[in-house]
Amino acid sequence: MEVMNKILSESDAKNKRLEFPARSLSAFPMPDGQNSVEFVAFDMNERQWSLKVSTRNEGKYAKPWLKGEWDDYVHQKGLKKGDKVILTVQEEENGERIYRIRAERKHFGFWYSIDDQQ
Repeated sequence: MEVMNKILSESDAKNKRLEFPARSLSAFPMPDGQNSVEFVAFDMNERQWSLKVSTRNEGKYAKPWLKGEWDDYVHQKGLKKGDKVILTVQEEENGERIYRIRAERKHFGFWYSIDDQQ
């Protein structure tokens, strides 16, 4: 299931976090009373990235963001404004969630995986 499909803003690519839609929060079960959850996402080369989804403690809107090794991911993939990040989750029969992350760049009107270039 696709959790997020986002074209990166300048802020996403340069600040050490990625803001994403609150509707994607259902893919990250947070324990009651907590405003963050850590998970591991695998890129297309099966490299593991330790990520953390957080929300605001107060306020009307959750305003979720992704941190953890996000900044390392951005640098390793050479991401910049206008690139796309896609996060998916697959729930196994035993209830385990497998997260996958991939980056794409638009070239001559078509999206290409950045992972293939690594």
